[in-house]
Amino acid sequence: MAEKGGASAYGASLAGGEGFDFYKFVRQPQTIVRILSWIFALVVFACISTEGYINSSQSAEAKCIFNQNDSACHYSIGIGVIAFLACVAFLALDVYLPFMSNASQRKYAVIADLVFSGAWCFLWFVCFCLLANQWAKTTDVSVVPQDAARATVAFSFFSIATWGILTYFAFIRFRRGVNEATIPTYNDGPDHNTSYPPTYAPTSYNPTTYTPTTYNTYPSNVADMHQPPPFTPSPQPQGDSEYQPPSH
Repeated sequence: MAEKGGASAYGASLAGGEGFDFYKFVRQPQTIVRILSWIFALVVFACISTEGYINSSQSAEAKCIFNQNDSACHYSIGIGVIAFLACVAFLALDVYLPFMSNASQRKYAVIADLVFSGAWCFLWFVCFCLLANQWAKTTDVSVVPQDAARATVAFSFFSIATWGILTYFAFIRFRRGVNEATIPTYNDGPDHNTSYPPTYAPTSYNPTTYTPTTYNTYPSNVADMHQPPPFTPSPQPQGDSEYQPPSH
């Protein structure tokens, strides 16, 4: 079943969203039905493997209890064994599904669950019809373990229901993944081949025309107030006009 609350993809929370909760997992309807399917498959092939073959009074060779039709027993054992192993595999896949970060891997896992569950629902229907028909044709039931035969037929019928429910759950998960409502897009990760968008939109630069300021020519005939006056030597005293060396 699909996770309720929070972002999800194909019926499971996004990778890294939350850790694995065992008690929550075993209480999910899909997990409960899958465990029941595992038990029903175990009962079917166990009953036939242990009590499905008996020796008739006319022959020493062991024959199937369902109208001595060995094909019916072989078919039931094969369907039961494969269903038993598939339930274990899909239980492990249900545990691993929330840790898948790739949406394509989740899609293929859900499609595999959908196709296998639908196929085994049909095969269990064929198994039930075959066993029920052969049991109705069995004439000598005095030496036949009737409880084992009836249990095989009954649990084959129960398996039709459980695998049909698993098919429905897988279809809901697939449809939820295709038309995911909780998240608009589920990306596998950043694409390193594409360029990163700019953090801000560039603004267009429109240069303006700069008009330099013109100044009038400074007139050269105007006296410079800051120019120092011309140098004029100071007059010396008359008596000191000539230098007289000292007499010895």
